[in-house]
Amino acid sequence: MTRPLHISGEVQALAPGFGHLAVEAHGLTNGPSDETSSALLDEAARRLAERLDGSAPQDDPHIAAWRAAYTAFGCKPSRTRNSAEALAKRALADGGLPRINRLVDLYNAISVAHLIPVGGEDLDRIQGDMRLVRATGDEPFVTAAGGAEVIEHPEPGEVVWCDDEGVTCRRWNWRQGVRTRLTEDSVSALFLLERMAPMTLDDLRAAGVELAERLQKACPDARIEIGEVWAQ
Repeated sequence: MTRPLHISGEVQALAPGFGHLAVEAHGLTNGPSDETSSALLDEAARRLAERLDGSAPQDDPHIAAWRAAYTAFGCKPSRTRNSAEALAKRALADGGLPRINRLVDLYNAISVAHLIPVGGEDLDRIQGDMRLVRATGDEPFVTAAGGAEVIEHPEPGEVVWCDDEGVTCRRWNWRQGVRTRLTEDSVSALFLLERMAPMTLDDLRAAGVELAERLQKACPDARIEIGEVWAQ
C-alpha cells in the first residue's frame, strides 16, 4: 500500500477539479543522467510538440486549469508557473530540458509527454505523512541559494505540500525543497502525479502506468506500486 496523502478541505474547496495519483518505488538505483535518460527527455519533447501542434503550453486546457487554480490562491501564473508548464516551455526552447539524474530525468519525461505535474520525493527523507494544505506562513522550507542551504517560508494561504518537518514543495508544484529531493543516492521514492479537470482520471492513470513501466525497465529489481486515483 502506498503512503497516505492528505488533502485539506481548504484545498479541496479551492480546486474541486483536483486529483492525484501516487507511485511508490523501493529498491531503485539512480545515478548521473545517461544516454537512456536523455533519450527519454528528447522523446517526451517530441510528443509534447505533436500534442501542442504549434500552440503555446498555456493554451492547453489542462494547463489553463492549473493557471486558474494558481490564481485562486493569489499566485500570478505567468510569473510562477506550475511545474508542467515550466518544463514544457523549456522542452520547446532551444536549450531543451535539463539533465538532472536518471530518476529525475525519467519523471520529468513523463511530465512533459503527458503535460502533467509530476514530482519525486525521497521516501527515506519524508517525515510522517504528506499533506496538501494552505500554509500559515510559519512552515520552514529548505532551499538553496549561492550553494548554501537557506530557510524560507511560504506566504500565508499559499498551497503547499508538507510533512511533519516542513514544506516539501511550494506553490503546489512550483518549487521542490532540497531536503526531500531525489539524489543519485536515493533508493526509495514517492512519485506524485497531479491533474486538474478537464484532464480525465483515465489519462491520469495512464501517465502513472507509463511512469511505473519506465521505472521497472530502468530498475528491474525495484518494487513498484501504483496507488488509487484520488479525486473529489
